[in-house]
Amino acid sequence: MRKCSALSKTKAGLLGCLAGGVTVAILPSAAGAAVVANPLCPTETVLFDPGQGQDIVVPKGFKVSVFASGLNFPTGIAFRAIGNRDDDDGGGRARRFEVFILESGHGLPSQCNDEAKFQTMFPGKPNPFTPDILVFDQSAVLQRTLGKPTTALTETGGTNVFQPHGPAVDIAFEKGLQGGRLFGSDSNQATHAHNGQNNSSRVVTVDAGSGKVTSFISNLPTGDHPTEQLAFKDGWIYWSQGSTTNSGVVGRDNGGGQNQQDIPCQDIVLSKNVFDSGGGVFTSGYSPFGTTRPGATVKAFESASHHGVCDGAILRAQLNAPDPSSTIEPFSWGYRNGYAIRFAPQEHALQGRLLVGEDGADERGARPSSNAPDALHLAQQNKDGSPDYHGWPDRYGFLPSSQTMFNPVGGPGDDLCVPDPANPPSNCTPASVTQIQAEDAPLRDVLDHPPQQITSPLAIEAPDSSFTGIDFVPDSFVRGPVGRGAALYILEGDFGFSASNSSPPFPLQCGKGPTPGSSCDEIGHEVKVINFSKPEEPLELKIQRFAKNKSGDQAFIDGSHGMNRPTGLRFGPDGCAWIADYGAVRDFGQSGPDTKFVTPADAPLVQIPGTGVIFRICPE
Repeated sequence: MRKCSALSKTKAGLLGCLAGGVTVAILPSAAGAAVVANPLCPTETVLFDPGQGQDIVVPKGFKVSVFASGLNFPTGIAFRAIGNRDDDDGGGRARRFEVFILESGHGLPSQCNDEAKFQTMFPGKPNPFTPDILVFDQSAVLQRTLGKPTTALTETGGTNVFQPHGPAVDIAFEKGLQGGRLFGSDSNQATHAHNGQNNSSRVVTVDAGSGKVTSFISNLPTGDHPTEQLAFKDGWIYWSQGSTTNSGVVGRDNGGGQNQQDIPCQDIVLSKNVFDSGGGVFTSGYSPFGTTRPGATVKAFESASHHGVCDGAILRAQLNAPDPSSTIEPFSWGYRNGYAIRFAPQEHALQGRLLVGEDGADERGARPSSNAPDALHLAQQNKDGSPDYHGWPDRYGFLPSSQTMFNPVGGPGDDLCVPDPANPPSNCTPASVTQIQAEDAPLRDVLDHPPQQITSPLAIEAPDSSFTGIDFVPDSFVRGPVGRGAALYILEGDFGFSASNSSPPFPLQCGKGPTPGSSCDEIGHEVKVINFSKPEEPLELKIQRFAKNKSGDQAFIDGSHGMNRPTGLRFGPDGCAWIADYGAVRDFGQSGPDTKFVTPADAPLVQIPGTGVIFRICPE
């Protein structure tokens, strides 16, 4: 994988750069952007021309630029200073540093994203659907590639390399800019394909020179969400361990029912409810597919490979223990997917505690719901060392999941949906929509009662906005709308499982005009800023938009110079906000037809290699 120039508009200029050197459809477009195809499904194309991010609107006093483009699904960024700690520019910023960019590999379900199929079709070509780390110098010159599987796509352990079936999600140095060990998270999830990859998630170390990948903790849960983002504090490594299901119940959306069930962090009592996947299959929460046990008590860590391991949680382990897996303990739980995590500074209003961005449930599976919000939480252990509890799967944001606003409307990802493309917007037969609404409205509880009092979120975000990164600003970034102690967070945006639940406030700004249902109705694909009260004052959060594409669309819709799916955010040693943009993804198109895949068999989520970008937002 090489750095690609966003100015290379011709086929000759882009071949050998996009999609790991594989020839794909790259044609001129009216807008001047390149047309880039998925190499396994060449009918699935997008427009790509990030330029210098000049179509991203930021406040006065900030400027956007592109550090690298033409990448394959970047999700993580880490930095390491070169030279001693006194080698800075006089303002506390390192003069020389390395940039480590994680390309995540196969991360979304579709036949078009199959890394093994690519290896068969394009033998000897660099595989864009397997993970690796690209190491650049501060001038964006590629130095080396670390940890990439090459020929061993059948191996399950990822010996000395990242696991080939992906995704890898995050990387971080234990000592930040000063280095130390480089940690990462990976899995053999192969996203919903199944079977055999349950408990395949790992926390790993990566040799920053040779690239050798060594397992630090293995056999962590893997289902809908693998082991995800990393953080460090006081001799512990923390990670977000997403739920293995969408809403607490294994359904057909979970590898046809073969994925592992969720694992509780405390003893729980199940409700009497069981959930219908059609074909006579009913399932209780926190149970294998087709297993019913209404009213049963499920013990903490049931079915986990290690004591202390559970999901929908923030877990931690001691960094320097002889056997780190023996020290695993839950720090906080009750999240559907508490993906984005970051510790606040000690002198901050949050007093060094952990901020968590949770991604809410989709409309799909055996317990489908609509309009579940995403939420911002403050995570902490209770005084007795037990994890605090944030309410999932029976609490969405501040509200019980049985509220009518969460009733499913019927969609192509629902287990009970009988496909009928002639019946939009659900694309299910009218009879199956009626059945979905009869069985799942209102949404029934998974648990008989919460295992402890529920900690409510600090704030909520729009449904399907998708938290994917949080970081606290350095003082050099403070200006305009950004106050001292502020945090930036990024929202990846929806995947088209449900119809859009919002309309643009200024329709004429949309790239395709005020057409009802167009992709400019989407939320997410943006950066926001949170300003906090001062440490000695009552806690207060003020949130506003910081950066979003001028058109309101994802960039691939019209080929604009902007973001598609921001999935990683870190402040660099230069004082800038570095944003990893995953690239273009074609989806069900429920929230806007411009995002829909072309061929039904390519459902549900088509990754487009070579469209990832690293943006920087810097103070001017």
